[in-house]
Amino acid sequence: MKTKYLAIYNEISKQIKSGELLPDSLLPSENELTDIYHTSRETIRKALNLLSQDGYIQKIRGKGSVVLNVNKFDFPVSGLVSFKEISQKLDNQVRTIVNELSLEKPSQSMKKQMQLSSTDLVWKIVRTREFDGQKVILDKDILVQNLIPNLTKEICADSLYHYIEKELNLTIGFAKKEIVVVEPTDEDRELLDLEGFSNVVVIKSYAFLDDATLFQYTESRHRPDKFRFVDFARRNH
Repeated sequence: MKTKYLAIYNEISKQIKSGELLPDSLLPSENELTDIYHTSRETIRKALNLLSQDGYIQKIRGKGSVVLNVNKFDFPVSGLVSFKEISQKLDNQVRTIVNELSLEKPSQSMKKQMQLSSTDLVWKIVRTREFDGQKVILDKDILVQNLIPNLTKEICADSLYHYIEKELNLTIGFAKKEIVVVEPTDEDRELLDLEGFSNVVVIKSYAFLDDATLFQYTESRHRPDKFRFVDFARRNH
């Protein structure tokens, strides 16, 4: 059941992104989709709910599901989603390069920001994200070691959040984010393919477990021409 509704979601979202399904057009009705995909209405509703949640469609009572305008990939800033989860929805060839993984004492400013004691240690992770052969994202993470006791480069290259949730059985709850535009640092110029761009877009994020324990600080530094940063907002009635 799970595989089926995700397969339907992936097929319809791909049709929307490719322009095969045009903005403001209507999807077939739930009954028609049930016949098209030879499945139950429950499965169709799960796929449609996910499409609505991700901003591909607007479900209108008495009318159906209207296709929204998503003419290019939007990099989400409101959701708390791992890079691996994002990359699985892209047609691009995506690769993660782990530039650094070290266990060290936090700086004074980091101790204050993350409410650490003088004996606490933190993991420092530096990763480059490569899209279609171009290095366009630099992710710099600090994680509290007493919450995340062991890390490897293999884990960092795959998915930190998958490891934290599935292996450590911790529940990631929420994040506070800030977006700024800054001049590239020497590290940005060394690790990113900036191609002459004089600014990078930086998303600073503090991530918390479900008990409000701060476990991660991230700076995600992006080449500005490759991404559009959006929040899809839905009014509750």
